[in-house]
Amino acid sequence: MSTTPDLSVVEWVKSTYSNGDGGDCVEWAPTVAVASGVVPVRDSKDPQGPALEFRVAGWSAFVAAVRDGFPAA
Repeated sequence: MSTTPDLSVVEWVKSTYSNGDGGDCVEWAPTVAVASGVVPVRDSKDPQGPALEFRVAGWSAFVAAVRDGFPAA
């Protein structure tokens, strides 16, 4: 059973890393993350489409890796 609320009614926030020309737009729902410990992420160009859900720790690690530049593999 999911602890994530109905994502069709939550407030979505566009990532500050999304570009301004309408492409590459990622949104997340911060109030859901605070309330449930799960970070929903979606493509803003497809708001009725699926959302991925990440645990807060996993999402935080991903964001930190992107910010710091992934180590070359």
